[in-house]
Amino acid sequence: MHGLEIEYWDQVDFYYLDIDDPATNAFKGQLGFVFQPHVIFVDGNGQIVNQHLGFTDDAAMRAAIESMLTNAN
Repeated sequence: MHGLEIEYWDQVDFYYLDIDDPATNAFKGQLGFVFQPHVIFVDGNGQIVNQHLGFTDDAAMRAAIESMLTNAN
């Protein structure tokens, strides 16, 4: 994920939530975040557009990011 963050730093904002951090419980609840890894793609309007639960390889993550960027334009 960090490699993709470096690659897409100027197009996508990446945020990391720790499941054990009680300070983010309300936000995790809004997103339906239950376990790690759980990658949630949120569009510019705050709508969830895609999710990946568990391990997801780089190619699938890159495809999801590219799809989101393409659909945003």
